[in-house]
Amino acid sequence: MPTAAITKRNVDAFEAAERDAFLWDATLPGFGLKATPSGGKTYLFQYRIGGRGGVTRRYTIGRHGPLTPDEARKRAKALAALVEQGIDPRQQELDAKAEKEAAKREAEEQSRLDGELAFENVAKAWLAEYELDHRPATVGQARNSLNKYLLPKLRGKAMPRITKTDLQAAINAIPAKRKASRQQVFAYASILFGWALENDYIANNPIPSMAKPKGPKARNRVLTDDELISVWAAAAKLPGPLAAFYRLLILTGQRREEVAGMSWAELDRATAMWIIPGERAKNGVAHIVPLAPAVLEELDRLTLAKQQADQTDELDPALWPKIGPVVTLRGTVSITCYSQAKRKLDAEVEKVRKDADPLEPWRVHDIRRTVATGLQRLGIRFEVTEAVLNHVSGAKGGVAGIYQRHDWKDEKRAALSAWALHVERLISGAESNNVVALGVRA
Repeated sequence: MPTAAITKRNVDAFEAAERDAFLWDATLPGFGLKATPSGGKTYLFQYRIGGRGGVTRRYTIGRHGPLTPDEARKRAKALAALVEQGIDPRQQELDAKAEKEAAKREAEEQSRLDGELAFENVAKAWLAEYELDHRPATVGQARNSLNKYLLPKLRGKAMPRITKTDLQAAINAIPAKRKASRQQVFAYASILFGWALENDYIANNPIPSMAKPKGPKARNRVLTDDELISVWAAAAKLPGPLAAFYRLLILTGQRREEVAGMSWAELDRATAMWIIPGERAKNGVAHIVPLAPAVLEELDRLTLAKQQADQTDELDPALWPKIGPVVTLRGTVSITCYSQAKRKLDAEVEKVRKDADPLEPWRVHDIRRTVATGLQRLGIRFEVTEAVLNHVSGAKGGVAGIYQRHDWKDEKRAALSAWALHVERLISGAESNNVVALGVRA
């Protein structure tokens, strides 16, 4: 191969004929010029790593034109110095490129961890999907668990990097005496992280390795007849819609949110029927609730109050509205002030029982348990009681629930009528004994 000083004059004069031609510098070993038949000229450096036994490699310095011979020679000398140190210039370049690409990927991953994969953003995406097929009350509980307990501890943390320790700290931050809250937050965290795993937000779910928080002792509080009378009497002291709310809870045995969210569109006075749609029922199953005469009277009373408030020309309590919430303080939305209403009720209960022992602490859900127990005391069959409460456990669970399609409508009507009559007799008896001045039919 030709050898000569690689200068501008020699480079300009060097040409290739039918195939690539090489010109090697006379003074700097390995420094050369490649010319192609198309007229292109490229500076290069040829070297071996590991002495004569090493593989010969070529490193492209750059094209002639953008690079002058002197600039190319300077670069070739730098490459030669690396080879003298046992460093492969080409490998060094590849390593530098790989390091740069790795740094870019790491920056992109960090950006994703700080953005899309940040706990608050993953949780937001989950909640948006979760609320599509869950009841508003359930979604509200999920949102409360996130906003009140999980976000304060996990906000800003990348979802894939949240550990068992991080989650345990969030659970432990809830006071130990609030066992139900701990259990609920853990349950929603489990749903969230399970969803994140299924949707490739995380590669590992720390929840299964955690111990489930111990729940509170199962409640078995049932109001006695005397206590039920007091609650009924106290409810009468509350604003009309709240009084009706507690009385409807007592008379129907349905869940708090189901009664509070009752709409006129769900009611039919002609058939004395209330149909709770599946999307409002806790178990997602539409529920038929026959209405006892005492319930119709409560609804008639609310209807008349609404007609008077709307200054309707014809006052007829039997002309129930077609739309809108039944239990409402503002006319357009259902009540949600459960805690405030319960405090007012408790205050009135104290006044009603001023000459008797105060009530032991109780919750609104205890009314539902009281109704269930009362139905059993009245000799109502267990499966009918389950049907009244819209339970899918027990007699309606498992295989039996799949094949058992009887709606128990007639049996439920008989049961709820018997229960309402029992309540009426309790109140009437209380009136005759001058315990309270209150009747079912006000």
